[in-house]
Amino acid sequence: MRVVVAGHDELKGREVVSAIRAESGSDESAHFLFLDLASLASVRGFVRDFRASGLPLHVLVNNAGVMMEPRGETQDGFERHLGVNFLGHFLLTRLLLPALRGSAHGGDVTRRQGRGSRIVTVASATHYVGEMDMADLQGRSAYSPHAAYAQSKLALVLFSLRLQRLLAARRDPVTANMADPGVVDTALYRHTWWGTRAVKRALGWLLFKTPDEGAWTSVFAAATPALEGVGGRYLRDEAEAEPLGAAQDPALQWRLWAEASRLTGVAEDID
Repeated sequence: MRVVVAGHDELKGREVVSAIRAESGSDESAHFLFLDLASLASVRGFVRDFRASGLPLHVLVNNAGVMMEPRGETQDGFERHLGVNFLGHFLLTRLLLPALRGSAHGGDVTRRQGRGSRIVTVASATHYVGEMDMADLQGRSAYSPHAAYAQSKLALVLFSLRLQRLLAARRDPVTANMADPGVVDTALYRHTWWGTRAVKRALGWLLFKTPDEGAWTSVFAAATPALEGVGGRYLRDEAEAEPLGAAQDPALQWRLWAEASRLTGVAEDID
């Protein structure tokens, strides 16, 4: 197995690669490629670099994100929660679909035996309080860091569910699922209210999952045989849960998909 670590912090990325290689005993087990989801040009550059590597792609884990930041914009002028958490992953997934299809079942997409490819998108329980403001996705008229984060996570759920419907309709050998990691002790909380940060420092060991524990649902979604050929699932603690009802609205899924396609410059059709 080979892992491609994608990130915008090259030093940390290479440290992770070194740790994986040391644990596996192989210098071929992990590689680093630069990717800044706050830049659509960087996303396209990463996809070119990945294709040039010649590596197969059996599992794509959409895991990056920002949380409750003061309003800022990406290099392309998108509100950062929308741009990094959603639009960057939207474009990355769309551009990597051919690689995922080509790697499924050993590269023979006509076979219906063996293992398909998987897309795992990291969601959040925050999506339950999210609302899609299709008239002001960028938060220009009114801005709340919490609302922007919740909207971006709801957008990921809407995207994943529509993507799975389109993949299933095409009988693609690729599935799309969502993984909710729970409350995890990470640096994402650096922009939250000071009281939340204080509780995290004092009681994080008791109330929060460790990063390893938080990653487990994503690993489960990526590897469990129980999800072979199964998509459209929202997983929490390795069990299926029900996403927000509004996230299951096909009309809202389509509206967001169409707008994301326009903003990122890709066709609405996944062919």
